[in-house]
Amino acid sequence: MKSKQKHIEKGSVQETLIIPLYGRKLCAEQFPTLYKDEYAAKICESIDYDFSGMEKKKNNLMYQFGGLEGAMREKDMIWEIKDYLKAYPKAAVVNLGCGLNMTGRMADNGTCHIYNLDFKDVINSRNEIVSVGEREENIPCDLNDFSWMDQIDGSNGAIFYAAGVFHYFTIEQIRKMVIAMADRFPGGRLVFDAVGKFGRDKLMKGTLKSLGMNDISGLFYVEDEAELMGWSKKVELKTKKSYMQGYYKLDDPNIKGIHRFMAKLCDTLAKMYIYRMEFIA
Repeated sequence: MKSKQKHIEKGSVQETLIIPLYGRKLCAEQFPTLYKDEYAAKICESIDYDFSGMEKKKNNLMYQFGGLEGAMREKDMIWEIKDYLKAYPKAAVVNLGCGLNMTGRMADNGTCHIYNLDFKDVINSRNEIVSVGEREENIPCDLNDFSWMDQIDGSNGAIFYAAGVFHYFTIEQIRKMVIAMADRFPGGRLVFDAVGKFGRDKLMKGTLKSLGMNDISGLFYVEDEAELMGWSKKVELKTKKSYMQGYYKLDDPNIKGIHRFMAKLCDTLAKMYIYRMEFIA
């Protein structure tokens, strides 16, 4: 971490980076046998920001579940990255919409190459807060401008992952991005999370509107995995797993019954899943 603190104002766009970061820190503290994150607390310490409002809510069951939800999603992504690296140990590990998460480093096998992608202002903030690691690159870009793909060396394989990112794109934007990635990175893999229509319209609506996205009708969701098929002959949907309970059991002793009940609702009602696509060589 950088020695000088990065100041982040309340109400700023950069503040949106803090919420998931603090959620991961909270989850690691409250559910230590389930989730470990050696970076979140250190990054929080390196930021000049008033965390008091979040601290006051840390014992709220709903607030705890929000942190648990984000942490489990990241843990699932780490599982998928490590699984891909077993076959392609020198692969490109590409974080689509990185924010301040350290998922790539947490899955690092010592030989892969990590790429963190996000908007220019986000990458600038990340560069001020977190030192760039060995075999790691931060790329400022708009994911809808596919020129970023030119900067990815996929000659030894490539796994792309998007955690909590595709909700903010339209269905057509995601389709075009997937087709472009499949054309350029045969043998690659894409892993992302998505919600169903109810999850988008009811659970995500408030967050989307807070970012000025008032018309959410065209934004990405997956009601049925069949909707993802037929995009390209080079794309194969391989797996779909619940991201609250599909990879790991919620077996930490500090997890309450209400947390497990809400996890089941996320799985069934909101259709919160992790999807894996393979790019056919």
